[in-house]
Amino acid sequence: MGRMTGKVALVTGGAEGIGAAVGRLIVAEGGSVMLCDVQIDKAKALAEELGSNADAFELDVRNLDRWHEAVKATVDRFGKITVLCNIAGISEPGNVVDGTLDTWERTVDINLNGPFYGCRAALPVMEASGEPCAIVNIGSMIALRPAAFVAAYSATKAGVTALTKSIALDCAARGVPVRANTVHPGAIRTPMYNRYKYSGMDTPENIETNFAATHPMNRIGEPEEVARAVVFLASDEASFTTGVDFTVDGGGAIRD
Repeated sequence: MGRMTGKVALVTGGAEGIGAAVGRLIVAEGGSVMLCDVQIDKAKALAEELGSNADAFELDVRNLDRWHEAVKATVDRFGKITVLCNIAGISEPGNVVDGTLDTWERTVDINLNGPFYGCRAALPVMEASGEPCAIVNIGSMIALRPAAFVAAYSATKAGVTALTKSIALDCAARGVPVRANTVHPGAIRTPMYNRYKYSGMDTPENIETNFAATHPMNRIGEPEEVARAVVFLASDEASFTTGVDFTVDGGGAIRD
């Protein structure tokens, strides 16, 4: 039996990158997954590839009403929700003075309000399942070691970290069997990373070298490496683990 047998997960950002890798691994480990994304065609294509244990739903994480619809669609399709993976996110350069207000507001809406809305919509359904449940939110190495050139991203990922700990403490205090943990990736080879690599700010080779150098292991991570951490925390193997900061960053958060 796989680690996710009997589990039903709602995964945001499920069309590509880390979200797609998480969806693949959940199904490979015996679970079911609803892949939620604004890129619905990509999400549907991946769900079709993964088979009967996967489906897709068009979700803009900034819309609380749509979150409730996504939760209902998941329960209608698979009977319950026991895992919520908030993976959808954006990163755009800009410091406090030069970054646009649109960048700030969009980043807050997607990176911080999105996970809040997801937890707000899914937690009652997870509690009602009567089963051990897990929330896994995606933070960032930059939540633990902020970067000057991405003020909005730094702030929102730090906010997600605190939100996750608050949920972990609340569920534990109420005796609710829902754990909440944060996975903090470093630079991972995803479409988000590629937008920086091919942004024209520098040559792709120099950008790759500079990003890799922020990790003591001196390379870029792969989505599957993050997915393995997410699935571990979502599984019953992590049954006594809640409120943690789980880094998948090649040592980036602890570098000199």
